[in-house]
Amino acid sequence: MPLRSRLRHLAVAGIALLTATASLPPAAAAQSHGDHRPHDGKLSAVIRYTEYGIPHIVAKDYANLGFGNGWAQAADQVCTLASGYATVRGERSRWFGADGVPDGSLSSATKNITSDLYFRGVRDSGTVERLLKTPAPAGPSRDVKETMRGFAAGYNAWLKQNRITDPACAGAPWVRPVTELDVASQGFALSVLGGQGRGVDGITAAQPPTAASPGAKTATDPAEAARELFRTDNGAMGSNAVAFSGATTANGRGLLLGNPHYPWQGGRRFWQSQQTIPGELNVMGGSLLGSTTVSIGHTSSVAWSHTVATGTTLNLHQLTVDPADPTAYLVDGKAEKMTRRTVTVPVKDGQPVTRTQWWTRYGPIVTSLGAGLPLPWTKTTAYALNDPNAVNLRASDTALGFSKARSTAEMTAVLRRTQGLPWINTIAADSSGHSLYTQSQVLPRITDDLAQRCSTPLGRATYPSSGLAVLDGSRSDCALGSDPDAVQPGIFGPSRMPALKDAPYAENSNDSAWLTNADRPLTGYERVFGTIGTPRSMRTRGAIQDVSAMAAQGGLKVADLQKQQFADRVPAADLAAADTAKACAALPVGGAADLSEACGVLARWDRKVNTDSRGALLFDRFWRKLLASATPADLWKVPFDPADPVRTPNTLNTAAPAFAKALTDAVSELRAAGIALDSPLGEHQFVVRNGQRIPVPGGTESLGIWNKVEGVWDAAAGGYAEVSTGSSYIQAVGWDGSRCPVARTLLTYSQSSNPNSSHFSDQTELFSGSRWVTERFCEKDILTSPKLRVVFVRG
Repeated sequence: MPLRSRLRHLAVAGIALLTATASLPPAAAAQSHGDHRPHDGKLSAVIRYTEYGIPHIVAKDYANLGFGNGWAQAADQVCTLASGYATVRGERSRWFGADGVPDGSLSSATKNITSDLYFRGVRDSGTVERLLKTPAPAGPSRDVKETMRGFAAGYNAWLKQNRITDPACAGAPWVRPVTELDVASQGFALSVLGGQGRGVDGITAAQPPTAASPGAKTATDPAEAARELFRTDNGAMGSNAVAFSGATTANGRGLLLGNPHYPWQGGRRFWQSQQTIPGELNVMGGSLLGSTTVSIGHTSSVAWSHTVATGTTLNLHQLTVDPADPTAYLVDGKAEKMTRRTVTVPVKDGQPVTRTQWWTRYGPIVTSLGAGLPLPWTKTTAYALNDPNAVNLRASDTALGFSKARSTAEMTAVLRRTQGLPWINTIAADSSGHSLYTQSQVLPRITDDLAQRCSTPLGRATYPSSGLAVLDGSRSDCALGSDPDAVQPGIFGPSRMPALKDAPYAENSNDSAWLTNADRPLTGYERVFGTIGTPRSMRTRGAIQDVSAMAAQGGLKVADLQKQQFADRVPAADLAAADTAKACAALPVGGAADLSEACGVLARWDRKVNTDSRGALLFDRFWRKLLASATPADLWKVPFDPADPVRTPNTLNTAAPAFAKALTDAVSELRAAGIALDSPLGEHQFVVRNGQRIPVPGGTESLGIWNKVEGVWDAAAGGYAEVSTGSSYIQAVGWDGSRCPVARTLLTYSQSSNPNSSHFSDQTELFSGSRWVTERFCEKDILTSPKLRVVFVRG
């Protein structure tokens, strides 16, 4: 029998063997695996690998599916996963030193020691164990907990049965077996990323004031500090997504294009797979590393993506400190003692560090949020951080519900039931032609009325600017309250969430819900969700121009989504490049700062950021320098108009002093680095993988490009020599009437972090050439893959 036929036979036989139990009558099934919790040593799955190392995991139940998932993720990403588990165990200082810097995947901690003090405190206090024991729907479902148990067993089985070849952790003592608690703790860390995760340094540094305490520091401009802290367009993480309804498509079925902008390194990478339990579940997409469910993906009839939302996921309570005791605070005139949480962290080559954290009815005492917003604990005042996602371990149930959904209506029902998404919007389309946008987040229940009644002076500055409420913690009538349809106290219920159904297009690029569809603006939501009638980012403006034109054109197919992803149009250039070239030509010529060559380069530039675009790098460096020195009022002659939010502001103010200086500085910088002003972008925006330089298309946030890429500038290395964040797990999904979705995908940084893997850079090379992976979702497509490889994995 030929090898290909043998593999197909093995694949079919293996699946039949694994899933036979699933098809037994209920009584026989109960006899075969008792309480549905088989011993870890008996867990197993079939993994079929197709092109680019994409695994198609088949198992008979959730524990076994988790086993196959944990095994396959470990095979590709063992070092990254192990680093994350060291983080949530509070062991980074033990293995990497107290002053080392975490990769930022699981919190904003600036040093290993503060990360450890926080996560060891979470572990010691039993926080995640309590959430695991909380009955659904407030806590995770049994099915999700089974996937976590199985994931830990699969990861451990891979460690036991394989040799690590990744030099990042080969032979490292910190690569150790994990438990269900470790897996759940990583999910908890992702949940609080926008809340307690922002305040880790301030939580672990908070100590009662003493006579020797330094004077109180306050933010120079708290409104601006809060605005900067909660910006969604700062390059750290973002996304685009658009859903088109059947009214705009060639066949009346929906279309979805998802383009999340996540880190290219570390624990917030995506990893692609298909997960199948015959008769129960069949989903394909990208999972955040360590997740037991698919984060972004599609079933046979519905597809979804997420974008980082503008909802402010935490609030502060300003406490009145008891004059007789700085570790007590007053509520309605009565003193309440803070709770001490003393944490000890082992340190590599040093003495263990012990520190006490202080907790209140509202949450932990915090003395700062980021570097720009100090929150001093004085003898009269302290601040407590409320994060409703600190009691939310439901995101996996939301994802699991999506993975079984057949329509956008079912997805809406899943969101109502689980209420698990902490900091993201959802955009979806289905095969019946429906589209959906919803900002269904877990947010503190801060109504505008509550903020009006209960804001402290600091809150009156920060709430309008950023949605960060600072409430008077000394009054019980300033409590957050509850909505009757909310699954937990103190959050908004589903009926309060901004949503748009069945619009011709529904798009989000990390601005608020207001212009999800420019013809159907969303209003009426509370400030904590986001703003209304305010300037949109350049990326939002460009995206709305593009997708509204696509919707108006109609007759859309998956191929049109693919074109949009790699159109690489620069909206900022469409507004400013011609004026820049014209004004450049009027500047003095000659001398060291001669700009005459630059004028011609900008005039000839195609206003795109393809790898072969000449002039893109010059405009990029000029534009960054101009925005860093010019205020919005100085930048544009025509200001923002809320009645025309997509086209304003506009008309570059080339007479402003910052203009000539930015252009001169950009030209001088490139010349000093030996970079020709008209060099193709790909020669100076690239990544290096195993010694090979791979050109990268796309561009930075401020240019407004859909295909966002945040390069790491290194003039000595020749330009942008690495990517920090940007286009990551991309999917273009539609339906043609057959049982198989029409899907094209791309994992820009490839499936494995191991430089010795054949899937370390293969999809990165596709990304360089604006090429896609043709997805294999249906059995006939999997079994006919020329790269089919079948693996039976067992405990």
